[in-house]
Amino acid sequence: MKTRITELFNIRHPIIQGGMHYVGLAPLAAAVSNAGGLGMITALTLGTPEKLTQEIAKTRDMTDQPFGVNLTFLPSFTQPPYEEYIAAIREGGITVVETAGRSPEAYMPALKAAGIKVIHKCTAVRHALKAERIGCDAVSVDGFECGGHPGEDDVPNMILLPAAARALKIPFVASGGMADGRSLVAALALGADGMNMGTRFLCTQEAPVHQNVKNAIVAASELDTRLVMRPLRNTERVLNNPGVQKLLEIEAAKGASTTIEDIRELVGGIYPKAMVQGDVDAGAWSCGMVAGLIHDIPSVAELIERIMREATDELINGRLRAMVDAGTSA
Repeated sequence: MKTRITELFNIRHPIIQGGMHYVGLAPLAAAVSNAGGLGMITALTLGTPEKLTQEIAKTRDMTDQPFGVNLTFLPSFTQPPYEEYIAAIREGGITVVETAGRSPEAYMPALKAAGIKVIHKCTAVRHALKAERIGCDAVSVDGFECGGHPGEDDVPNMILLPAAARALKIPFVASGGMADGRSLVAALALGADGMNMGTRFLCTQEAPVHQNVKNAIVAASELDTRLVMRPLRNTERVLNNPGVQKLLEIEAAKGASTTIEDIRELVGGIYPKAMVQGDVDAGAWSCGMVAGLIHDIPSVAELIERIMREATDELINGRLRAMVDAGTSA
């Protein structure tokens, strides 16, 4: 399949693996790229620019296909050395960076000077337009369904994607609720040039996380996510669990006066507990509503092959073409 995204990033399929904390490491990134998509290493998971350099080298040993690095600019307890991360990305020969969270505007000169293509994650059309203005090459448009941070506007992709298509000149991918060939065809029909998947890639054999995490997502329905940190205007969609229920009780009791200190133990340091140790009930970890569409744990290659077969053979050239042909013959 050829779209503006496949041409921009020199990939075979218009499928991007979004950056995920404690998930976007060499085994998954390389598997996605080897299967024809665009894999992503999550820089801040590595902890230091030096370790990012090592992870880039490890990924290069596992794939000769393009892959990128996610660099997220989010409020944090300690400010990461972003300039040093960008230097490691540049020196590692990375040509694609996925930025997320706050605007990457301050770092765009350094990224563009290195010849790096930037795709920025946005949850609103106005943010996507700003990304276009500051020189981003593409954007990932994240609907309200997405795991992680969906923004504060609560607009789902059936509305957000066509609105973005009408406003943007640069290519964009759909993110949030993406899981299969149906997702890809729908995203293309709504104006996107591909799709970004997070939670679906989390449930693959190569995802370097505890089996308890994958099992919890497979067991979940579309009703099993919750929105936390809304009083802080840093909303995150997470999988429901006892730790999340405790967090929501604190937020309900304190209301608008909730501070990060009130919930720190339930949102800070949870990823190593869940993703590495398998304590999926410890607190808040990101998961999209798409969990309700995930029923197995295939290899990345099997998943991407299935998505493309369903999108092209079963839907575009099958079900949809049959409808058009039937209408023509009538």
